[in-house]
Amino acid sequence: MADIRPFCACRPAAGLESEIAALPYDVYSRTEAREYVASHPGSFLAIDRAETSMPPEMDIYDERVYEHARDLLRDWIRQGRFVQDTAPCYYVYAQTMDGRTQTGIVACSSIDDYDAGVIKKHENTRADKEKDRICHVDACSAQTGPIFLCYRQNACIDEVVKKAAAGIPACDFVSDGNIRNRVWIISDPSDCEKIRDAFAGIDSIYIADGHHRCASAVRVGKMRREENPGYTGEEEFNYFLSVLFPENELKIMDYNRVVHDLNGLSADAFLEKTEKICEIIRPENDQTAPIPAAKGQIGMYLQGRWYLLKIRPEYRNDDPVAGLDVSILQDCILAPVLGIGDPKTDSRIEFVGGIRGTKELQDKADAMHGVSFLMHPTSLGELFDVADAGRLMPPKSTWFEPKLLSGLFIHLI
Repeated sequence: MADIRPFCACRPAAGLESEIAALPYDVYSRTEAREYVASHPGSFLAIDRAETSMPPEMDIYDERVYEHARDLLRDWIRQGRFVQDTAPCYYVYAQTMDGRTQTGIVACSSIDDYDAGVIKKHENTRADKEKDRICHVDACSAQTGPIFLCYRQNACIDEVVKKAAAGIPACDFVSDGNIRNRVWIISDPSDCEKIRDAFAGIDSIYIADGHHRCASAVRVGKMRREENPGYTGEEEFNYFLSVLFPENELKIMDYNRVVHDLNGLSADAFLEKTEKICEIIRPENDQTAPIPAAKGQIGMYLQGRWYLLKIRPEYRNDDPVAGLDVSILQDCILAPVLGIGDPKTDSRIEFVGGIRGTKELQDKADAMHGVSFLMHPTSLGELFDVADAGRLMPPKSTWFEPKLLSGLFIHLI
């Protein structure tokens, strides 16, 4: 059963939330991060990407980068830019984008639950990306970017969250991308007990986003256990910063594909091979992207026109991984027809989050004389099924928006 506990968050001082809170460290390239911090020196990105204020030739994984992040965080705490709550609390965090709100609970999750499979993953992690965040968390003795978790809806948790969100928020501000962010504090011991007890009755929590941050936080917790052989299990390093959302609050967006060429095929030859896998529908208006309305449908842009592909029944199956649209596209078209053997490493394919719209798919395909695929979003049910089966999704299967901000809640370990 899930051990999800309240904690004493270190939060931006009142009025500084909009200045400090930042998008996750990994949405920026090195150049973008440096430019952003130069124009927003009070942004938490200055801590998350501490190399931005160091010489450009500095290796971003240099030990001095992490030491600078630690020193900067300590300075900001000493200066009063951050204030730590004095009693353990849960926090309600609501984000509103384009009129839709997702509301979750900020809390700490157990590293033992991750190891035991109560907290379930659906992606592999890369050692180099893990190492970076391990060094950052260990140097700062703090988890600064929350792990995005989800769970099956629970009426008791819903009730406590609804009650809290009916009050005046502790902060309310608009961040980049016109995202409204609101936070409420749940400090009443009775409400905290209801939430913790309710989570204790939930046997599966799912990582929606942040697999590398999660694996890194768990690794640091284990390192601290080795350094403290008399640990009790109650120390803060046994838990990691999370935002947990019920399934009904979340929306997965499409994660689309662009292949840079047709693998030596003419457009007609490519269409002929594709038609063996999918029924190809040529819309009357082939200049407008046909939005896939259901699983088994894929939009395709090729040589200035849009098509709608419907995967033929004989290529569908009930396997939780092989039956995903992204898997069928990879296994039946991208690999055998277009020669994309490993989409994680092949430079001929790139992935475009649905937040960017369909024009980018057109522009990229036109520029490279390639082909773009507009996917129907993977569902949360599919994510749950894959994780429950102990399996892994293909890379770039899910895209969540809005992104959880870093620096709005810090868990000191």
